[in-house]
Formats: sequence, structure tokens, C-alpha cells
Amino acid sequence: MNILIKNLPEKEIAYIRRTGSYFEPQEHWGRLIDWAIGNGLYPPQQSFIGISLDNPDQVESKDCRHDACVTLPEGFEKENHKDMEFRKLDGGQYALYNFYEKPEKLHSAYQYMFGEWLPNSDYTADYKRYNLEYNMNNPSEDPEGKCRVDLYIPVKKRKA
Repeated sequence: MNILIKNLPEKEIAYIRRTGSYFEPQEHWGRLIDWAIGNGLYPPQQSFIGISLDNPDQVESKDCRHDACVTLPEGFEKENHKDMEFRKLDGGQYALYNFYEKPEKLHSAYQYMFGEWLPNSDYTADYKRYNLEYNMNNPSEDPEGKCRVDLYIPVKKRKA
């Protein structure tokens, strides 16, 4: 497994939060994508990012929170969009895992990163920042129904 360490800049995002199982239909994505396209926010200029805010091994499935996000260009007039939530994502060092598999297997990428890669690397997880799931394709358009996700885990150098 080839994990890269990358520096990401701080990013401004618009997002919609959903609470419930990560394995149920994610209707908030459809609402976010419709809003983003209606406002000219789509790849390659902007990125769609998922943020799973809870560990389903530690939080009841019905209480798991997920944010569907789109990055915003500089100067985007947020005050004209009262129906949307906005915030900044912290920049910094991230470990990048390129995932390409069925969406329900994304959990295994997290298990690998936190259970195997991080403990054997020169890095520790930086829990003050979010894990970022950059969506690189639409699984419904993939011939095998797989999702291509660039999973970014926030890290900091392990102290010697």
C-alpha cells in the first residue's frame, strides 16, 4: 500500500450534515450536488468531500454524523445562500490513501490506516482535524459500482 504524505491548504466549504447510518442512502449528497451545480461548483475546479464525523465502532449507527461538502472558490458570496452551512477546513499534513472499491468497504480503509499504517509509521493521527474523503468519481457511473476516494487522514510527525 503506497501512502503519501501531502500538505493541504486551508479550504472554505459549503456542507449539508446528515445523522444516521453511514450504510443507508445518503440523500444529503443529492441535495448538495444539486445546489453545487446550480452555483457552478463542480470538478475539476471544486471538489466534493465527505466527512465522517463519528467512528461507527464507537457511536451507535443511528447517531453517526456525516457532512457532504463542496469546496468554494475565493470570493464566493456565502451571504447569498442562507440555506447552506459554511466553514473552513484546516490545512496541514495528511496521509493520502487512494481507495477504489465498493462504497461499503470504505470502513476497511479507515481500519487499515488507523490499525496498521499509522502505528507502523513516523506519524500519529491529528484528532483536532477531520478525515477527508475526496470523491473522485460517481459510483453509479462506475462499471463495477466502485467509488474512487482519496482518503486524507490528518497526521503529525511522531515525537522521538
